[in-house]
Amino acid sequence: MKLFLTPLLIILLSGLLTRAQEPPGKYNKDSLARMLEKQLDDSTRARINFFLSEEWIAQDSLLAKKYLEQGVRLSGKNQYLQAAALVYQARQLAASMPDSAAAMFMKAEKTLRKFNDKDALLLRSICWHDYARVFHFEKDDPETYVNLLLEQSIPLARRSGDQLYLGKNYLDLSYGFKNLKEFAKAESYLRLAIETLRGQEGAVSYLASAYHTLSENNSLSGHQPEAALYMDSMRQLLVPYPNSQAWLDYYAGESMRLTVAEKFEESLQAAEKGIALAQQLQQPYPEQRLLLQKFYSLYNNKKLVQARDVALDLTHRQPFINNAANRLLLFYGLVATYEDMHNIPEAFRWLKRYSQLSDSLANSNLEAKINALEIKFRNAEHQRKIASLNAANEKTNAALKRTRLLSWSLGLFVLLLFTILLLGYFYYRNRKKTAAQQEQIRVSQAMLQVQEEERTRVARDLHDSLGGLLASTKINLSAIANNNTALSGIVNQLDVSVTELRRIAHNMMPEMLLRLGLEAALKDLCDSFASRGMAIRCQCMDIQPDIPQAEQVTIYRIIQELLSNAVKHAGATMILVQCNQRGNQFFITVEDDGAGFDPAMLEYKEGMGFINIRNRVAYLNGNMDIHTGKNQKGTSINIEVYVSTQI
Repeated sequence: MKLFLTPLLIILLSGLLTRAQEPPGKYNKDSLARMLEKQLDDSTRARINFFLSEEWIAQDSLLAKKYLEQGVRLSGKNQYLQAAALVYQARQLAASMPDSAAAMFMKAEKTLRKFNDKDALLLRSICWHDYARVFHFEKDDPETYVNLLLEQSIPLARRSGDQLYLGKNYLDLSYGFKNLKEFAKAESYLRLAIETLRGQEGAVSYLASAYHTLSENNSLSGHQPEAALYMDSMRQLLVPYPNSQAWLDYYAGESMRLTVAEKFEESLQAAEKGIALAQQLQQPYPEQRLLLQKFYSLYNNKKLVQARDVALDLTHRQPFINNAANRLLLFYGLVATYEDMHNIPEAFRWLKRYSQLSDSLANSNLEAKINALEIKFRNAEHQRKIASLNAANEKTNAALKRTRLLSWSLGLFVLLLFTILLLGYFYYRNRKKTAAQQEQIRVSQAMLQVQEEERTRVARDLHDSLGGLLASTKINLSAIANNNTALSGIVNQLDVSVTELRRIAHNMMPEMLLRLGLEAALKDLCDSFASRGMAIRCQCMDIQPDIPQAEQVTIYRIIQELLSNAVKHAGATMILVQCNQRGNQFFITVEDDGAGFDPAMLEYKEGMGFINIRNRVAYLNGNMDIHTGKNQKGTSINIEVYVSTQI
């Protein structure tokens, strides 16, 4: 009975051998590290760090992580480099946290769509390729793996112009078709991979893998000359790289080919060379894989004792023995070996272990099938009961559904009606409140207007009528009072009365405002309030002469009331009046250094002066801000009103 590596095992092991010492491509670790010693910009240094993290990931994960972190730090706010960093982070996470890595690949791919350069297209191809690997190796879904390579990764790699990565995609696609047992398609893509990769810098390891796989296929299908030709092509590729791990694949493939060709001594020599190299490179799993191939060479060459010893040694080797498929192959090989040695008890013992393991592996599937059948049977038992209940339930559910729908509709209608009524009530109340406020403002405005008109009329009457009459009386009395001391005193009193009368008339309607405008009237007003113990400064800026007279009078009255309050109640020695106009905004500031007061007092004890000020400010659609306090020196009142501008 012949034993050699089966096609199933080839599929399981193909591509699993890690290559920490790839043949050199465009760059290697040393050349990349030397580049970091040069004066380079941050974005270039970030890319080099990303490449170094990839180079070290298989040998020193901590160093790879360090390079990756440096690359992330150097990326700064560059969106392209941030997306690239996500790709390399996901590649480091792929083995331990595949789902997280898959999410990061898709996030990076989405960001990279903003960029149309070839580097971005290549990174997007990598994202889709490694995202597809999650489905192949973690979710055992080679069909999705193949579809994603064909529809996403390969078109992007082709657009990027990177022939090396395009060839790698063709190679990986062939493995996907191989696992789907579509061997004709697998071989066609292997040949396409070789055609694409041939002559590309850095393609040696990929070409070697393609030749190795083609050799295995031809060897197992009985085409020995073609198998030998492909292995020879692989050997020629690897000659310049004596320490490459790809040689381990070569020796395993060559040993299997020679075993199938019944060249057992040559097969053994190939396996021994591979084992020695694996030990030199400290690669335990490839060494154990080659030991299994050595066992096949010895067994088929009838060197049963040596074959037995190799197989027994492998039963203690990790990680090889941890794999159930490997244990099955090894146990079956020991059964055949002991049987040929006529050691039936040992053959039976290993056959028992083989059967138990085989049954255990089969039972997991069998148990699932039995459980499914049991559930199906139980479902069938309950099917009739459920069917009989379903009709009644459907009627009940339909009635309940109608009732529930009606209840929900009624509830929604009531809620909607209540909401409308509530909104209507608030709208009515606000309208009523607004109307009352507007009416109050209108009445106040009317009162102020009537008040100003009455002031104007009284001032005119006092000045023109009574003032003229008193002046005439004074002149007549002066003519006859030259020698009469008593009468002269009356004339003096009459003169004082005329002056006071004119002052009152001026306050009621300042003549300066009517003749020279608001700015001159305000300065005259400040001068009239000033005295020996109190200085008043008036600063007017950008006051336009086209403000309607009624509004000028209102502003004048506001400042007049503020000055009057400061003079009467504050005991100030210095008052500052500032007026400034910006467009239709008019700003008033009155500050004094007198005694302050509690502004809250105005809420419950507001004199006529402040009432008039508030009404006039409201009349001009303005607002007032008072800064003062009880037992505090000084008061500052800021007023902003709106005036009309005549164009």
